[in-house]
Amino acid sequence: MRRLLTVFLILSGISGVQAQGFGAAAQPPVTGKISGIILDSISRKPIDYATVSLGRAGSTKTTNGALTDEKGSFKIENITAGIYRVTIAFLGYQTKIIDSVRTTPAKPDLNLGRIMLSPNQNMLKEVVITGTTPIIENKIDKLVYNAEQDVAIAGGNATDVLRKVPLLSVDFEGNVSLRGSQNVRVLINGKPSGSMASNMADALRAIPADQIKNVEVITSPSAKYDAEGTSGIINIITKKSNLAGVSGSINGGVGIRQNSGNLNLNAKTGRLAVTANGGGYYSWPVISEITFNRTNTGGTQIISQAGQSRTFRLASNGSIGADYDFNSFNSISSNIRLNGFSNGADGSNLNQNIFNGMMTNFTRLSDNQMNMNGVDWSSDYLHKFKKKDQQISLAYQFTNSKQISDYTTDFSNTIIDEYGDNNADNTENTIQLDYTHPFKKVTFETGLKGILRDIVSDNQTRNFNSLTNIFTPIPSRTFVYDYSQDVYSAYATFAFTLAKKFGVRAGARYEGTEINGDARSAGAGASPFSSRYFNLVPSIVVSQTFKNFSTIKLSYNQRLQRPSLFFLNPFLNSADIFNQSQGNPALQPELSHNIEFNYSMFVKSSVLNASLYYRRTNDIIESFVLPISVIDPATGNAAVGSKTTFRNVGSNNSVGFNFFGQVNPIKPLTLRGNFNVFTYDINANGGFAITNTNTQLIYNGFFMASYVFQKGLTFETFLITNSPRQTAQGRNPSFNMWNLGLKKEIMKKKGSLGLTIIDPFNKNKNFRQNIAGADFIQTSNFSVPFRSFGASFSYRFGKLSMQAPKKKRGVSNDDLKQGEQNNGNQ
Repeated sequence: MRRLLTVFLILSGISGVQAQGFGAAAQPPVTGKISGIILDSISRKPIDYATVSLGRAGSTKTTNGALTDEKGSFKIENITAGIYRVTIAFLGYQTKIIDSVRTTPAKPDLNLGRIMLSPNQNMLKEVVITGTTPIIENKIDKLVYNAEQDVAIAGGNATDVLRKVPLLSVDFEGNVSLRGSQNVRVLINGKPSGSMASNMADALRAIPADQIKNVEVITSPSAKYDAEGTSGIINIITKKSNLAGVSGSINGGVGIRQNSGNLNLNAKTGRLAVTANGGGYYSWPVISEITFNRTNTGGTQIISQAGQSRTFRLASNGSIGADYDFNSFNSISSNIRLNGFSNGADGSNLNQNIFNGMMTNFTRLSDNQMNMNGVDWSSDYLHKFKKKDQQISLAYQFTNSKQISDYTTDFSNTIIDEYGDNNADNTENTIQLDYTHPFKKVTFETGLKGILRDIVSDNQTRNFNSLTNIFTPIPSRTFVYDYSQDVYSAYATFAFTLAKKFGVRAGARYEGTEINGDARSAGAGASPFSSRYFNLVPSIVVSQTFKNFSTIKLSYNQRLQRPSLFFLNPFLNSADIFNQSQGNPALQPELSHNIEFNYSMFVKSSVLNASLYYRRTNDIIESFVLPISVIDPATGNAAVGSKTTFRNVGSNNSVGFNFFGQVNPIKPLTLRGNFNVFTYDINANGGFAITNTNTQLIYNGFFMASYVFQKGLTFETFLITNSPRQTAQGRNPSFNMWNLGLKKEIMKKKGSLGLTIIDPFNKNKNFRQNIAGADFIQTSNFSVPFRSFGASFSYRFGKLSMQAPKKKRGVSNDDLKQGEQNNGNQ
C-alpha cells in the first residue's frame, strides 16, 4: 500500500509538470505585433527616428514602443490581445494619437498602414532658428559659452570669441589663458589639430567667429580626457545643422585692420548628413615701432635698438565631414579639415651699442617668414546597445602639419649676411576605444588610447658673402633632428548619486610616455636624449544641486602638460644676433594638482558663478632668457647677447578666486561680467637664478552690456583688462581693450549687418616688457596700431525640417602644451 501511494504521488507530479509545460489549459496568451509606416503629409517622404508609443486605451501610460527606421517603418512586438492607444511624435510635427487600436487572439497582428504626420504651421515656411539657449550654461565639469547666441561676434575670429568667454583671457599676441595659466589644451569639435601645436595664436585667427557654435571650458576634466592641460581644456564646437534639407550661411567682414569671410553648407537627407565650410582671414600690413635696451649689471655693456617692423597675416581653413546612421544602433562619421596660415615681418633696426665705453652703430635689415599647412582626418564608429546609454566606440585620427620658417639678416657694416631655414614636419596617429555601461545606479566608463607622434626638424643656417655670392653652411646649425613621443593610456570612471543628494564622478587614468630625440649629423647643436615616465592621475567631482537652482561643487584632479613642437623645435633663430631664440627638446612635462570649490546659481535670467581654487604646478615651463657669447658685426669682437628659450624653471603655487555674473535689470538690457584674481609664487629648481622671488598678484576682468532695441537692432559694448603676466624673470605686457558693436537684422531675420569699433580713442597701444637676470636688466616696448573700424554681413539660406540629434563621438587629444605667439621680434 505504501509503495502504491509513492508511485501515485510520482505520477501525479509528472502529470502536473506536463500540464504546466505542455498542457493547453496553461498555455501562455497569444502575442502579436502592431506595425505601420510614418510619412510626411506634404512630401510623402518617410520620417525616420519618429517615436511610436503604445499604451492601454483610456490610459496615458506608455507600456511599449519603437522608433521608425529610414523607410519610416515601425514594428512593436509581443503585444497581447486588447485595445490600445498609439501615439506618434516627432520634433517639428504635430503629435498624432490613434485610439481604439484593437488586436484579438484570432488576429494578433495589425498593420496600421501609411500614417501621415503634419508639420507644425511654422514648419510649412522656411525654418529660421532663433536662440532660446542662454549665452552661459554651467554643468558639472564645464562651463559652456553659446557663441551663436551672441549678436556681436560677426566678422571676427576665434580669438575675439574667446576674449568674451568666462574664465578665459587672451593677450595682445593671441595667447589664451585659463584662470591665468597658458597651460591649456584647445580642441576643435573634441579633436586636436596639428596647427594648434605649431602656433595656437595664428591657428585661432584662422577660425571665423561666425563658424563657432559654442565654447566649452572644462576646468575639472574627468579621467576620460587625456591627462594633459594643467589648467584645463577649451573645446571649440563649430556649427553643424541637425535639420533635414540643404542649408548654409555666408558671413564676411571688412575693416581697416582685418578682413574675413566664411561659407557654411549643410545637407541632410535620411540617415546621411554632410557638412562643409571654408573661410579665410587677412590682416592689412601694419607698421609697428620697437625699442629694446639691455644693460649688464656692471654697466660696461649697453645694447640699444630702435626700429620699425612691417607685419602681415593670412589664414585659411576648410573642412568637409559626413555622418551616416546604418540604423538606430550603428553609425559612422568621417571628417577632414585643412588649415593654413602665414605671417611675415620685415623691418630695419638701428643698433647703438656701448662696449667698455666704446660706441658702435650699425643698421640691421631683417625679413622673417613663416608658413604652416596642416591636415586633420578623423573617422569613427559608434555602436549603441539596446540598453539605454550603453555604447562602444572606436576612433582613429591622422594629423600632419608642415611649418616652414626662414629669416634673412643683412648688416650694414659687413659683407657677411645670415640666412636661416627650418622645415618642421609634425605627424600624429591616434587610435581610441571607449566603452560606457550603465548599471542600475552607476555609470561606468572605460577605454584605451594610443598616440604616436613623430617630429622632423630640418635646420639649415648659412652665411652669405655679398661680394663673392657664396653661401657657407654653419655646421653646428645645419642638421636634421628627429623627435618621437609615444603615449599609451587606459582609464576608468564611475558616476553615481550618493545619499540621493550628491552627484559623484570619480576615476583614474594611467599614462605611459616614451620620448626619443637625436640629430642625424655629428657636431649638431642639439644633443640626443631619451626619456620614459609613467603617471597615474586621479580625478573626482562631487556636486549637490538645491531646489533654488543653485549648485555647489568640489573637485580635485591631477594633470600633465607635455611640451609641443613650438617648445621643442631646436632651430636657432638668430635674425637678431643679440636676441636669438631656440626651442628646447629636453623639456620635461609639467605636473599639476588642482582643487576647486564652486558655487553657481540661476534665478530667471540672472546667473552667478563663483570659484575658489588652488593649483600647484611642478616643473613649470616658461620662456627664459640666457646670456650667450656672440660676435659684434660692427667690430668683429666678442660680445654678450641673449637667447630666449624654454626651461622647467620650478614649481608654482597659485591660489585664486573667480567670479562671473549676469543680470537683466530690465528686459532688453543684459549686463555680464567676469573677474579673476590669483597669485604667482615661483620656487626655482636647482641651477636657476630667478629674480621674481616675491608672491605676485595677477588679475583679469571683463565687463559687457548689451541692449536689444525694437525691429532687430542690438547694441553691445564690452571692456577687457589684463594685468601684466608675471614670469620667473620679470613681467610680460598688460592688455586692455574697449569694443563697441551694433547689429541690425534684415531680410526677415535671415541676414544681418554689423558695425564694430575697437578702442576709438587709442590709435596705438604700447606693450612693455621688463626682464632681469643674474647679470642683466632688459626692457622693451612694442607699439602697434590698434584703433579699428569694421563692418560685417551675414546671410542664412535653405529650407529645413527637423530630425533627430546626432551622437557625440570621436578622438580627443588634449595632452600637449601648445605654442604661444610672440610677434615682438623682427
